[in-house]
Amino acid sequence: MGTISNQITENLKTAMRAKDTPSLNTLRSLKSAIKNAAIAKGGADAELDDAEETNIIRKQVKQRQDSIEQFEKAGRTELADIEKAEIAILERYLPAALSAGELASLVEAAIAESGATGRADMGKVMKILQDSTAGRADGKTLSQEVMKRLSA
Repeated sequence: MGTISNQITENLKTAMRAKDTPSLNTLRSLKSAIKNAAIAKGGADAELDDAEETNIIRKQVKQRQDSIEQFEKAGRTELADIEKAEIAILERYLPAALSAGELASLVEAAIAESGATGRADMGKVMKILQDSTAGRADGKTLSQEVMKRLSA
């Protein structure tokens, strides 16, 4: 079991003892998503590494961001607030995000390494970037930064 899973399990127990319902619900949902992904990967006894678990957490955050957008369009701010609180809980398990300067230098290095000259080479750059950022930036942010550099 990855270290993230162990931390989630411990925090789940703490949330139960504290009767912290929002954390409890969010962590149960996350633990379930991780277990389902492990089962899909290799059966009931399979386990995920930290990188795979981080990707699942990112997917959970993205789902909630999409929900917030829908709730706000529908005028359901109370539901959007719940989703925002859940994102805050999930973000505790993600690595520290890259600063704008770090991201810019990584993008420049990836473009140089891949020899990219235009938007047609974006896939090559994104592959290098995703490996080098190791989950510290989401795909949308990366692609926007690459697009800015390749179109300039």
